[in-house]
Amino acid sequence: MLLTVDVGNTNITMGVFEQESLLGMFRMMTKQPRTSDEYGFTICGILEHRGIDPDEIDAVIIASVVPDIMHSLTSGIIKYLHTTPLIVSAETDTGITVATDNPSRTGADRIVNAAAGYAIANGPAIVIDFGTATTYDLVGPERTLEACIIAPGIETAGRSLWGGAAMLPAIQIEKPDSVLARDTVSGMQGGLVFGAIGQTEYIVNRMKEEAGYHDAYVIATGGLGKIIAKETECIDLYDPQLTLNGLRMIYNRMKGH
Repeated sequence: MLLTVDVGNTNITMGVFEQESLLGMFRMMTKQPRTSDEYGFTICGILEHRGIDPDEIDAVIIASVVPDIMHSLTSGIIKYLHTTPLIVSAETDTGITVATDNPSRTGADRIVNAAAGYAIANGPAIVIDFGTATTYDLVGPERTLEACIIAPGIETAGRSLWGGAAMLPAIQIEKPDSVLARDTVSGMQGGLVFGAIGQTEYIVNRMKEEAGYHDAYVIATGGLGKIIAKETECIDLYDPQLTLNGLRMIYNRMKGH
């Protein structure tokens, strides 16, 4: 079985695949400091709780945007799962050519999403990841990651809002019934959600226009992407497992499957 690991700024998301079937998916907080033993013990414990024998994991692949935890994480995986993980980078044979000005600075998660997005679209695609940051990546018809937009994530913007204004409370992010808010909480929810919808539509349309890929397939992922995808016709597909599936595809490519 294959363990896929997506290390984001907020969460570490893991998925276990048997061939193409996702057997289980779980998350850990990224910012909590852990030793290699804590990583290994926690991962094994979660796998066992999900009915998956850790000894059945024979391969691991990781995409990470948090370099500081990688030594402890990879050491824990080696010690407890007895396998050395593959680490995705801009130099990895992912099937995607990073055609930006500085490929080495391109996040591994964005490369993985581009590979998965192209596989779904089978042509030009715009992949939007609603995470700690909201990223819009343009994938060209020749499997090239050509351009990107990086904006504050919806929850990141929310934390900035209630963290910087003493009179504004922390809120749950959800779409209010109307844009005509009559209270502070609904007003903040509307600003965050309707603002994100408007941003998404403008950026997607502008990317299609400037790139000339007017029929580019638009795929969204990330936890809060579901809220936005339901409210706009500019998103063709919401896939919460996009990154994990991309890691699985890249692993198979690297191993020649």
